[in-house]
Amino acid sequence: MTSFAIVIPARFASSRYPGKPLAVLHGGDGTARSLIERSWRAGMAVPGAAGVWVATDDARIAEAVRGFGGQVVMTSSACRNGTERCAQALAHLPKVDVVVNLQGDAPLTPAHFIPDLVEALAMAPEAAMATAALRTSASTYAHLARDVAEGRVGGTTVVTAGDGRALYFSKRLMPYIPVDHPAPHELVKLHLGLYAYRPEALAWYAAQAPSPLEELEGLEQLRFLEGAALVRVVVHDPLGWDCIELNNPQDVPVIEAILAQRGID
Repeated sequence: MTSFAIVIPARFASSRYPGKPLAVLHGGDGTARSLIERSWRAGMAVPGAAGVWVATDDARIAEAVRGFGGQVVMTSSACRNGTERCAQALAHLPKVDVVVNLQGDAPLTPAHFIPDLVEALAMAPEAAMATAALRTSASTYAHLARDVAEGRVGGTTVVTAGDGRALYFSKRLMPYIPVDHPAPHELVKLHLGLYAYRPEALAWYAAQAPSPLEELEGLEQLRFLEGAALVRVVVHDPLGWDCIELNNPQDVPVIEAILAQRGID
């Protein structure tokens, strides 16, 4: 059995949505919980984890997490992204084979995606990191396309090789699809904010300077690709709901509707 720990990086500052981890989302019965608590609950639902930790540099987030019973690792404000935060948190975790980064804005992540990702990394010894993606449904594709049309930076897409290697990640819709294509959603993979790293890969990552494409796109995983590290992508079929992240304030009512649809309080 491959051992793994779950880390949820969380920062208060955000250019698109300041204070996002403490944003309140209402469940199906009207229960109000912060985004970070809902993400923590998603992590706690995963079987087999050695534990779930929130890694943050913000006292307000730390206080909120301890208030609902979560574990906190305080990290430096110099961390430029969640992967660097996970690397810094590593020294405070039990010794594990794999560290899983569950994004703090992804409360709709299905619990079984994490063991699947850990297993995929264990089965690919040449890979430094594994991540997850979804084949988009028509409604998810429409959500992504609407963000683009209205000038918002929304979800991330990924293109892969036939063997599951990541070729590129972008905040643009990829690949290019002709306007007359009858089913564009069938060609697009939505990248999920979920990563499984080998501890040594995390250490390597933290020792590298940010890469040019990483800085241009604002996508931390591109540092692995530009450093010629192999990234394995586990692609899932569309779910019975739109597995979107909370990227903008406009996403709050959309996610609340999905929580209600799934009966999550």
